[in-house]
Amino acid sequence: MSKGLKVILSGGGTGGHIYPAIAIANEIRNRYPDTSVLFVGAKDRMEMQKIPQAGYEIVGLWISGIQRRLTLSNLLFPIKLISSLWKSKRIIKKFNPDIVIGTGGFASGPLLKMSNSRKIPTVLQEQNSFPGITNKWLSKGANKICVAYDDMERFFPKEKIIKTGNPVRQDLLQIEGKREEAIKKYDLSNDKKTILVLGGSLGARRINQLIEKELDFFGEKEVQVLWQCGKLYYSEYKTYNDHKDVQVHQFLDTMDLAYAAADIIISRAGASSVSELCIVAKPTVFIPSPNVAEDHQTKNAQAIVDQNGAIMLKESELDVNFESEISELLTSKDKQIKLSKAIKVLALPKATSSIVDEIEKLIEDKITRN
Repeated sequence: MSKGLKVILSGGGTGGHIYPAIAIANEIRNRYPDTSVLFVGAKDRMEMQKIPQAGYEIVGLWISGIQRRLTLSNLLFPIKLISSLWKSKRIIKKFNPDIVIGTGGFASGPLLKMSNSRKIPTVLQEQNSFPGITNKWLSKGANKICVAYDDMERFFPKEKIIKTGNPVRQDLLQIEGKREEAIKKYDLSNDKKTILVLGGSLGARRINQLIEKELDFFGEKEVQVLWQCGKLYYSEYKTYNDHKDVQVHQFLDTMDLAYAAADIIISRAGASSVSELCIVAKPTVFIPSPNVAEDHQTKNAQAIVDQNGAIMLKESELDVNFESEISELLTSKDKQIKLSKAIKVLALPKATSSIVDEIEKLIEDKITRN
């Protein structure tokens, strides 16, 4: 492939769109160190901090999503869209990319639309089992769509779909030998089961309320709780660090060790989390957030449950079913093994590499045609 490759990546709004984009950029750079990489995001969203921290340049568009109620932001949407399309056109003309990659989020909409109009090859990476509005809108113009779930032809043109999986942190691929290190790092007892609770980087209010309510239950079961409550809730829940066998963390900076320490995992069902948990292959209880677009977390979790790879509890069922499900999981070695085996089968650990393979093919096709 020719030297001096130029690549634009766009995706943001949440970590679920940002981290896959960074993983793809890193893999492209590993293969072609002299590649010029530019990110395009939405102004005032988290990508404007996270992308420079990862060592990449980013340009912001004035764009945001449509709210479900009448707001000033909604009234401004047509103006923002036109502004973003014009700015995207200027960015593409100036940077002249060989390929443009969208990982979801509003900023990728105008950018990939303008790339299509200039006949620049585009790749979509869809993390969820139920796609967001932006990727649905862009799918007709995209050359390839990399997905993580089966049956995505319900949403996208079948001939463009490639099942690659979602990019995950590379340090999660080898957690088997890390248990002793993990027990030491988190000062846990080897003789007790550990429940890892994950609510995402900001935290999940309903999961935190549940864990607070069930602390006595965990005490009776003599389990250790490694509880990542999130940035928004840490000041409220950190007092529970005084409880025996309970650790409250704002976030966990060594996720590989947290996973290695866990016997059972309680988690939200965002696409990145689900992909990681398939690789980690520990008995998992998903509590999907009902407050996300198109209820996609429930659909992500259901795709795993349908393959007997996890347990799902809806928020509305927690008060009735949580203790019985956890009790059974703690006591049934057979159930733990079955869940672990079934979820591991669904893992796609080479996702990032597979996505970049597809990107390479498109660039080579473009070079051949020219």
